[in-house]
Amino acid sequence: MFRPMRRKAQSLIQEEIISILQRQTYGTLSLCGDDGYPYSVPMNYAYDGDRIIFHSALSGHKIDSIRRCPKASFSVVDSSDVIAEEYTTAYRSVILFGCISFLEGDEKREAAKTLAMKFFPSDDPLSRDAYIDSHWPHLCVFVLEVEHMSGKQGLELMKEKPQEK
Repeated sequence: MFRPMRRKAQSLIQEEIISILQRQTYGTLSLCGDDGYPYSVPMNYAYDGDRIIFHSALSGHKIDSIRRCPKASFSVVDSSDVIAEEYTTAYRSVILFGCISFLEGDEKREAAKTLAMKFFPSDDPLSRDAYIDSHWPHLCVFVLEVEHMSGKQGLELMKEKPQEK
């Protein structure tokens, strides 16, 4: 169903992909927008091992697009350094594909806590819960259930890795 990577030698292994998803804080969510135009929006996220968690307002272009077509892709750039003298960049990135679903009730609350822990780690869970409660009436939480993921790095970064024996 998903195309294989053309330059397989530049593929990241699963552990590297997961490390990027856990380390980074934002990426670009791509949806089918109005009138069939692609709609791509930068978003904060959390990765919980199986899915990407997002938060949003309850309405808008993004929400309308998801309701119309839940299929989406999400990309995260881990690094991108220009190497001017070689007319290239040293990059590492990840792209995910899957379907989006909206969360409600306890599942929504647990996902909101996962997001809160990533962006506002605190030793005080009551403070975190109070913050979530104060935003609850206007909070939309949705997830991208990952169906396929791949990662790629530029040849310049591959040169930096020590050779395995």
